Amino acid sequence: MTNTNTDINDHADTNNSAHTNSSASNSNSNSSSNSTDHPIQHQLDTQGLICPEPVMLLHRAIRKADGGDHIEILATDPATTRDIPNFCRHLGHTLVEKSEQDNPEGDSDNHTDILYRYVVQKKQG
Repeated sequence: MTNTNTDINDHADTNNSAHTNSSASNSNSNSSSNSTDHPIQHQLDTQGLICPEPVMLLHRAIRKADGGDHIEILATDPATTRDIPNFCRHLGHTLVEKSEQDNPEGDSDNHTDILYRYVVQKKQG
C-alpha cells in the first residue's frame, strides 16, 4: 500500500464521554513538527485500540488542549477513518491532515496492518 497524505479542511466532534486507558494512550505536551509543518502540541498513540477508544481519547486530549492547538493521532483501527472526521465535523474542530501507510509491525488478522495518522486542530474559543 502506498502512503497517502491529504490536507483536509473538515470539522468534527461527538457526544461521547471520555473514558481513557492511560496505559494505552500517550498524550504529550511537547511541541514538535511533522512533515507538513503543522506544529504538534499534543500526541496521541491509539495503536492497537478499537472503537470507541481512539475517539474517546481524542475527546479527552481536545479538552486539555488550548484553542488552535494541533493534536497528532496515530491509530490502527480502520473505523477511525470514519470516526475522527465525524468527530471533527460535529464539534467544529479542523481535520488538518489525514494519511495512511503500511504498518510493518501490524497484523492483517487483527486489522493493524495499516497505520492511520491524523492531525486535528482544536477550534478557537
